Amino acid sequence: MECQLALFSPRPLSGTCVVPGSKSITNRALVLAALASRMGPCQLHGALASEDTEVMVESLKRLGWEITCDWNQGHISVCRRADSDTNRLIPSPSAELYLANSGTSMRFLTAICSLGSGAYKLDGVTRMRERPLGDLLSSLSSLGIEYQCHLKAGYPPVTVKSMGWDTDNVGVSGNVSSQFISGILLAAPWCGRDMSIGIEGKLVSEPYVTMTIQMLKQWNVPVKETTAGSFEVIHSPNAYRESYSIEPDASAASYFWGAAAITGGRVKIQGITKSSLQGDVGFVDALKKMGCDVLVESDSITVSGKAYQGIDVDMNSISDTVMTLAAVALFANGPTTIRNIGHIRHKETDRISALSTELRKIGAVVEETETSIRIQPGNYHEATLCTYKDHRMAMSLALAGLRIPGINIEDPNCVAKTYPGFFKDLEKLVSQNQ
Repeated sequence: MECQLALFSPRPLSGTCVVPGSKSITNRALVLAALASRMGPCQLHGALASEDTEVMVESLKRLGWEITCDWNQGHISVCRRADSDTNRLIPSPSAELYLANSGTSMRFLTAICSLGSGAYKLDGVTRMRERPLGDLLSSLSSLGIEYQCHLKAGYPPVTVKSMGWDTDNVGVSGNVSSQFISGILLAAPWCGRDMSIGIEGKLVSEPYVTMTIQMLKQWNVPVKETTAGSFEVIHSPNAYRESYSIEPDASAASYFWGAAAITGGRVKIQGITKSSLQGDVGFVDALKKMGCDVLVESDSITVSGKAYQGIDVDMNSISDTVMTLAAVALFANGPTTIRNIGHIRHKETDRISALSTELRKIGAVVEETETSIRIQPGNYHEATLCTYKDHRMAMSLALAGLRIPGINIEDPNCVAKTYPGFFKDLEKLVSQNQ
C-alpha cells in the first residue's frame, strides 16, 4: 500500500498558513441554502473542496437541487431547478444517496429527507454502516416518520419514508453524536410549525450544536434556548440569504498550530479568530496550558514556542482535535491525559483504540479506558503508521514525523475526505524553514 514520508524538520517551523474552508460550516451552509432556495439562489464563498463536501453536493443534486461549483475558487451556487414543483420542499419524490463516510452528510440528510414527500435511501461505505444512527431515527419516528434499516437496526443503509412531521416537539439524544441534534435543528425551520427540541442525556461536542444555532440565526431563523438543553425553533419558510462566507477550518488549523508546538516554532493561521463559529479554535487553549504562547489578533491566531508540559484535559467539546494534541503530547515532559472522549470511538474509526495502537508502534507508552487516553513520552523509533482510512489519523500522525526520522504514513490519500492539500501545505511549511 502507498506510503508517504512525514517530513522530518530539524528546525523550528515558522510561517503563516492559510487553511481551506471549514467542512462543518460548508455542509451546514449547503443544507441551509438548499432548504431556503424557494426564496432565491444562494452563493457560498470560501467553501471547502473535499470528499465530504462533494458527497453533500452530489446528494443534494439527487434530491433535486441545482448546484454549480467552482471548487478552485471555493464558490458554490445553490438554487432550485427551474422545472421543480415549488410546493415540494424536497424537489425529488425519491432518491438514492451515497454518503461515503461523511457523518455530517448522513445525519443531516437523514433529517432533511424526513421533510419530503416520498422515500429516500441513504447508504455509505462499510464503516458508515457501523456508525450509529438509531437515536436520530427514534426521534424522527416520534415525529411520524417511517424508516427501514436494511441490514441492522439503527444503522445505515436506511430508507426514510415521509409525508412531513406531524407534531411540534421532539427529544433528541445527545450522548453519541451532536450531529443528530444539528440535523433536527437544520430541518426544523421548514417543517411547517414552530418546534420545541429537547436534548436528552449528556451532550457531546456541544460547540457543533452552538455552531448550528448560530448559522440558523445568520439565515434569519429565530432560535432560543427556553430552558437548559431545550430550544424553540420558529417556523421560518421565508428564511434566506443571498450569499454566505465560510470561515477557514479550525480543525485543519490545529495541525499547523501543533507543528509549531512540537518544533518550538511560530505559526500564524489567517482568517480564524476567537469569535469563530468553530469550537475547535479552543485547541490553542490546550497548547497554552502546555507552555506555548498564543497571540490572538483581529484576523488571525498565532501559536509559538514549544509545548513542554504534559497536561490533564477534558476535550469532549473539541474532540476532532484530540489526535492533534496526542501528537503534541509525544514531545512534552511528562504524561498527557485526554478525558471524556468516549464518543470518538464512533467516528471514521475507533479513534481511541487506533491512536493507542499507532503511538505504541513508535515507542510511546499509552493507556486507554473506554473514555480516555493517557500518553507517556518514550524512546521513539521509525515506524509505518496505519490511518484506518481516517483523515485525522493521517494528518495528526504526520506531525510525529516532524521530530522522529523514518515515520511513514500508510494511505496518505485518505486526507481527501476533508483536506486534500494537507501534505502539500505541510511540505511547504517545512521547506520554508530549511
